[in-house]
Amino acid sequence: MTIRRRDLIATATAGLLLPGEMLGQSPPKAPRRADSFFGMHFDLHPGPNDPALGKDLRKEQVLRFLDAVKPNYVQYDCKGHAGWLGYPSQVGPSAPNIVQDSLAIWREATRERGVALYIHFSGVWDTQAVTRHPEWAAITREGKGDPEKASTFGPYVDALMLPQLREAASKYQLDGVWVDGECWAVRPDWGEKPRQQFLTATGLGRVPEYPTDPGWNEWLEFHREQFRKYVRHYVDEMHRSHPQVQVASNWLYSTMVPEPPELPVDFLSGDYLGNAPIAGARIEARYLAQNGKSWDLMAWGFQSARGNPAGPVHKPSMQLEQEAGVVLAQGGGFQVYYQPSREGHLDDHFIEVMAKVGDFCRARQPYCWKTETVPQVAVLYSRNSLYRHTNKMFGGWGDFDLCAKGWLDALLEAHYSVDVLPDWKLASHGASYPLIVVPEWKEIGQETENELRKLAASGTALLIAGAENTRQFADLLGLRMEGEAGDSGEIYVRGREIIAPARGFWQAVEPLPGTTILDYRFRRRDTTKDGVIAAILRVTPAGRVAAVPGNLGEVYAETHAPAMRQFIQGAASKLFAPMASLDAPSTVEMVLRRRGEVLQVHLLNTTGMQVAARYAALDFVAPVPQVTLRLRLSRAPRRVTVRPGSVRVPFTYDAGVLTLQHGPLALYDIVELEGE
Repeated sequence: MTIRRRDLIATATAGLLLPGEMLGQSPPKAPRRADSFFGMHFDLHPGPNDPALGKDLRKEQVLRFLDAVKPNYVQYDCKGHAGWLGYPSQVGPSAPNIVQDSLAIWREATRERGVALYIHFSGVWDTQAVTRHPEWAAITREGKGDPEKASTFGPYVDALMLPQLREAASKYQLDGVWVDGECWAVRPDWGEKPRQQFLTATGLGRVPEYPTDPGWNEWLEFHREQFRKYVRHYVDEMHRSHPQVQVASNWLYSTMVPEPPELPVDFLSGDYLGNAPIAGARIEARYLAQNGKSWDLMAWGFQSARGNPAGPVHKPSMQLEQEAGVVLAQGGGFQVYYQPSREGHLDDHFIEVMAKVGDFCRARQPYCWKTETVPQVAVLYSRNSLYRHTNKMFGGWGDFDLCAKGWLDALLEAHYSVDVLPDWKLASHGASYPLIVVPEWKEIGQETENELRKLAASGTALLIAGAENTRQFADLLGLRMEGEAGDSGEIYVRGREIIAPARGFWQAVEPLPGTTILDYRFRRRDTTKDGVIAAILRVTPAGRVAAVPGNLGEVYAETHAPAMRQFIQGAASKLFAPMASLDAPSTVEMVLRRRGEVLQVHLLNTTGMQVAARYAALDFVAPVPQVTLRLRLSRAPRRVTVRPGSVRVPFTYDAGVLTLQHGPLALYDIVELEGE
């Protein structure tokens, strides 16, 4: 009997015998997501303008890719935001010009290599669904159907989304689904059903339409709860009908949905992009690491055309490796998003780049994956502030969380080891941090205020930023307010070498006895006169608290002025003595972790990181010739080793301080101290 290629593909998708099994060989078993470290993502968002989907895809090419890159999983295209399925479907709608079933080929090849296969699948955002069924669309405040987004109150999830997912899961024996177009795409729905449910639940007389209307925050929370029900429903349904399928909702329980992780998703994931990808990865990795679930972050392998009118700019391997280090140092997994040709072809030079990035990550996997933080500094992330003051259901938040991003960047660039601490985790984990920084959030909420006061009373140092927070904690800080907060006009703060602009929303304060002025702000470029308090410290019997009564986090996020970083470092240095200190350029990021009983210092070289669309890619990162690391330890370790490579490092230990030099630092090294 002659077995044709298309028969093999059909056999694979039906879940019958694959070629290796025909010879009595069992294919290797694909790992679960919790056991997966490195992956690849391909999506096309197919549509009617694609003349030949799958035409140029060959199994031999896929196998070459899998053998070179060695991913634990592949996420391949299934349904994009336009709503067209990229495979031949009985449920539909399939893109009209499918020449070859790409998912079938990817399934056949991934099964032979023991690689898990997930699909990229757009959920709330489904343009075809609402075009074909206008009654499924979310309704805008103007009473019109949203042309792209389905209502989470309507039949879409049961009438189309779940049938599509179940068909794909059965046809291709999928390992999982990465649901896109979710929390960041969902919008409030003014349809009749949600309106009536809201009025019944709240007892309000009318449904709000604008943020200034009574009940607006209740309206947003009503929709957040409906989104939670929607996600829970499709996850539970997929687990019931296809228990092997693992499900994630893109960006759920990240900074975009800063809530306790209560829904039954199997893993957390998000694709970060933009003109400052490392800054984005910094905060997202640190937030995801707080959730206690398996997680990964996805780097875009190209700079989006939205940031460059010339079109997408593909990133060299060194740029992706630099981005990977920021994620891996927080203990998570990493994946890269590339797009094949519209016909499914993967170019050899892309395979080569992916293989280099895979090798870089794999070399560090034994030392970075699933490590645990050594608490030093925590930057508070406020769900209460974002949910009450952004007029959005979920993120991205635009400029509203710049305060946290700025403080994080400043502290990292001052060589502190920093975590991001959600406000919902403050009560359970806040006491493990010697220093908590409270950025200039608007309205952190009474519960968070109470927890911070408890922590201060028990010895945790607090650095409180912003006019509102300074006023709220005035008694704890030993301050009296002078007038109302307002725009400072032109002002500056001092660094070690030069001044930095700090114009923003500031509160003038008067110190009471027992406080110490740390530094001033100046109305002109003259630091010899007319100084106004910019940072103040109070030492209590319980510990230390300090305030910066202005929006320095936001300003630093916008400028990254070295003098402001030095000003911030000066204030932080008065609050606690960190376990580790570093003599190195500000572009070296330090992260303290533990791998079992082994203390680790992760060193990341972010020199030259991409921050602007006009400089979209980099293929050279200048090595740092040498860094000096000092660690306060109760005893000297048995040995110090740099990973990967297992290079022993000499050190000195005197009066409780270990000192060592390491260099050159190329991109990402891990210093391990055993027996400390």
